Amino acid sequence: MTTKHEQILAYIEKLPVGDKISVRQIAKDLTVSEGTAYRAIKEAETRRLVSTIERVGTIRIELKKKEHFERLTYAEVVNIVDGQVLGGKTGLHKTLNKFVIGAMQLEDMMRYVEPSNLLIAGNRLKVHETALQAGAAVLVTGGFDVTESTKRLADELELPVISTSYDTFTVATMINRAIDDQLIKKDVLLIEDIYVPLQETSYLYATDQVKQYRVLNDITTHGVFPVVDASKKLVGIITARDVIGKSNNEPIEKVMTKNPISVTMKTSVSSASHRMIWEGVDLLPVVRDTNYLEGVISRQDVLKALQAAARQPQNGETIDDIVKQQIKIISTEDFIFEFVVTPQMTDHYGAMSNGAFTILVTETGAQTLKIRKRGESVVENMTIYYTKPIQLESILRIQARVLELSRKVAKMDIEIFNDKLLVGKAMVTYQLLER
Repeated sequence: MTTKHEQILAYIEKLPVGDKISVRQIAKDLTVSEGTAYRAIKEAETRRLVSTIERVGTIRIELKKKEHFERLTYAEVVNIVDGQVLGGKTGLHKTLNKFVIGAMQLEDMMRYVEPSNLLIAGNRLKVHETALQAGAAVLVTGGFDVTESTKRLADELELPVISTSYDTFTVATMINRAIDDQLIKKDVLLIEDIYVPLQETSYLYATDQVKQYRVLNDITTHGVFPVVDASKKLVGIITARDVIGKSNNEPIEKVMTKNPISVTMKTSVSSASHRMIWEGVDLLPVVRDTNYLEGVISRQDVLKALQAAARQPQNGETIDDIVKQQIKIISTEDFIFEFVVTPQMTDHYGAMSNGAFTILVTETGAQTLKIRKRGESVVENMTIYYTKPIQLESILRIQARVLELSRKVAKMDIEIFNDKLLVGKAMVTYQLLER
């Protein structure tokens, strides 16, 4: 049986895009307490089903698919620029595909304005109305108001007119940054991208017996299965080790491992791989927030995803990406790398930042392990010694040495030189993710 929290979320999902919702209204419609309704609305906001806008309220927005993450809704723009909605509130859920800055004469400018655009302009009253008639929303900078006729037109066409106190350059920078952040988020692999759904998952009930495990084991050749109760809530996990020496009639509930480690849809693949290595498990159940089983992920799924991610071009660049791009392999036999320090990697003193240096150390170590063992790895422990400051545009030479390499752990010594002078040294321990 579904909980009240889940019923409210299902109700919100079924609402038409653009509908306004409130705690009091949901509490009344579904006969639940206002506290329960409030928690469900906050969860819906986290899932990007609704958006809360100051002086407007909470509205149902379109759940954007992952491949369109670089697009924003007008509601999100209002929050980004701390804006005030002057008209066209019913169109806040719509998605914009481009923003343009109106800095030309009206006739010249309109050649660049298309439907679903966001035109950024100051207090140019004629421009506001003309843009709305062309199907574009308007963002007025400098904190200016618009005419009553423009507000009426915006309401009629369901195209938002937003006012912000920031100047045009600042607004464009803020929106551009938000789009770039979305692109970076798009590149983060989540469990929801790679998990095996419940329909394709083999699982057992707590009321089953050991003989059912053995039958399922013969059919699937898998050794690990999640265990659920009658309502499909995760209650445990069972492995081949748990059933050794047990009779066929023994209940699963008595031999399973209770309170197993699990992940949610929004857990990153990187985090899941770390937990698999740390706990030494080959399979993790995927659950909803209320612990209902959604599917599973295996060690093989995680490995494939990490290898595929490494081959994908990056749309939004993080500091991590910038550092990795500068690393060049000089010798695969002696594990020697070369690296150039760029302006993005420096601190306010003009020396290489601690964060960039740490990424350089961990990445050269990880690449060395791929050359030696061709597997994925996760840093467990690291000690860094800084001997000299590293200046901007320095050409560094990195020497990696494997001190100890076992099936699950690698210990490495990494030295960084600038013109044959030792500038840094690190001792790093990696946990290895086996194939």
